[in-house]
Amino acid sequence: MSQFSKIFFRGLITLLPIAVTIYIIYSAVVILENLLGSLLRQIFPHYIPGIGFLLILVLIFIFGLMLNNLLTAKLFLAIENKLVQVPFIKAIYSPLRDLMNLFNKSNSQNMKGVVIVKMGPLGAMALGIITRENFKDLPLNDLSKDKVAVYFPLSYGLGGMTFMIPRDMITPIDMPLERAMSLAITGWVKADEMDNSKKTENG
Repeated sequence: MSQFSKIFFRGLITLLPIAVTIYIIYSAVVILENLLGSLLRQIFPHYIPGIGFLLILVLIFIFGLMLNNLLTAKLFLAIENKLVQVPFIKAIYSPLRDLMNLFNKSNSQNMKGVVIVKMGPLGAMALGIITRENFKDLPLNDLSKDKVAVYFPLSYGLGGMTFMIPRDMITPIDMPLERAMSLAITGWVKADEMDNSKKTENG
């Protein structure tokens, strides 16, 4: 019975992430399809499923081309600056824009590196990511002197916390950002699994 349970759970932990990933991708496709699909169904009597999704992709690509044009980009920037002056819109739009910029490789230089932060006198340490080293655009005066902003991802969640940490409390480590995020989000379980698999292979 123990062997059956071992095989079952091994299949579960392998299949479940694949199934969840497929479900998320499928849900995203359905949402994009319904954005224009419902409208196109009313216009065209013989609607082919999937046309709405493809059209959304085309519109996104065209919008990207427009932003590559200097004149269009300036126009959009002017509109964006007006929008963020509205308190309610700013509270929603600005965080979403900053979040999406994290996935933009051209903005990856904003993430300065992976660090280990000393947490208190007991020797505890936490894995974090430096997100800012300059606070000149913020009215912090001397509060930000010799400090950096460090983001700490929460384990088993999509959130996290950011603190201003003195530089002498951080130790840079040579680790890719993606690897650090993966370790933090999974509570370092992934690292333990890799170590155990290596021990099994060597043993």
